[in-house]
Formats: sequence, C-alpha cells, structure tokens
Amino acid sequence: MQFNPSLESAKLIKRYKRFLTDIELADGSIRTIHCANTGAMTGCAEPGNTVWYSTSDNPKRKYPNSWEISQTQQGHSICVNTARANQLAAEAIANGTITELAGYDQLQPEVKYGNENSRIDILLNSETKPNCYIEVKSVTLLDEDNNGQGYFPDAVTTRGQKHLRELTEMANNGNRAVLLFTVLHTGIEKVSAAHHIDAKYSNLLKIAQEQGVEVLCYKAELSESEIKLVSAVKFINN
Repeated sequence: MQFNPSLESAKLIKRYKRFLTDIELADGSIRTIHCANTGAMTGCAEPGNTVWYSTSDNPKRKYPNSWEISQTQQGHSICVNTARANQLAAEAIANGTITELAGYDQLQPEVKYGNENSRIDILLNSETKPNCYIEVKSVTLLDEDNNGQGYFPDAVTTRGQKHLRELTEMANNGNRAVLLFTVLHTGIEKVSAAHHIDAKYSNLLKIAQEQGVEVLCYKAELSESEIKLVSAVKFINN
C-alpha cells in the first residue's frame, strides 16, 4: 500500500477524545489531525514521538490529515491507523505474500456471517475448496523487556471475543477459519495472546485453535511512502 503523496512528519503533543491528535510542525505551529485508532495505543502515543501523517483531498473532511505511523523515541515504527490492517491483508493475499492463503478465486471484504451479527474481514471463495473466513487483527503492543514479544489485544476486547466464537463456529461447520495477525510494529518479532490483559480472549483463542481455527502472523515493513506485509513471524501460545 503506497502513500501518494508521501507522508509528512511532525512531533506528537497529545492524543485526546479518542479521535483527535495535536501535533507540532517543523515551523512550530500546532495542528489537529484525525486518529483512526480508538484503542489503548499502549506504547504508540508517547508525547515527543514522531508522527507521520497523510493528507486527504476530500473537501468535506473537518480534519484533512490522518495519523498513519508513530516513530518512537526507541527507534521503532508503528502503523497506528487500524483501518490499514484489512487493506494490507487483502493486498498481501492478492500478491501471494501470504502463501498459506493462496489459490482462491475470489476475495470479498466485509461479508455478513455467523450467529452474532458479525462481518468477516475477508472471505475467500473457490470452486475447489471450502470457503475461508479470515479475521484480521493489528498487533502493536510490544513488551520492550521480552526480546521482541508482541501481544494482542492491548485492552479487553468483547468484540474480539465475539469474533473468535464466530470463527470457531465456521470451523465446526466445515469451513476454513483463519485469525490473521498483522504485525504493524517494527520491534515485534513474535506474537502471543495477551492473557495478562484479556484472559477470556486468550482462553477463547486456545479453544478456537483446538476446534481448527488457524493462526497466522505477518509482519509489515513501514516507510513514509509505503506499508506492506513482507514476512511471517511466529505465534507462541501461552
């Protein structure tokens, strides 16, 4: 996924009201930009971080700039725009980067499914194999003291718990079900469920795996001009 024009940089002042972020530009002026991430953003939004932001040409937007990447003072880059995860996943499936998901005829985003009124992020169809239901999650929480260990989620997620139940149902019905972690933090080298943050999610994930849900983790390469998923990393059960 390329940025056109390329992202511009500024210094993070603060994030507030979930969707808003104040930044300081190179000339010292202050600008308010949109933040698409409503999560905890632990370790991703420290004052003084470098913010890389995009600019929309939509005249109806109140805040034309969007926070895309946070560059931490430890040197890590993190994609904080949660809307990018699905785009990156679809692109990586289409271009063959995610080899485990190759060989399907059609990719459909945001398809209704399940008994809990959900929408699957990506549905893959083929005339020769079962449907593949893919739930995409962003991993941005790094344990700095644990050798590149990343965790999901970074806060209790009842929505994520629901998605695991839905995926488990799909697997039990004879479909292929995949939980795809997009690792959007350059410091993360392996992923685990954050049992210490959301024990219920962690336990549901273990059950889902036992029932046939697959877990894949792919890491992104980030720059001011492009973000793309490039390589698999390990998922480690607790």
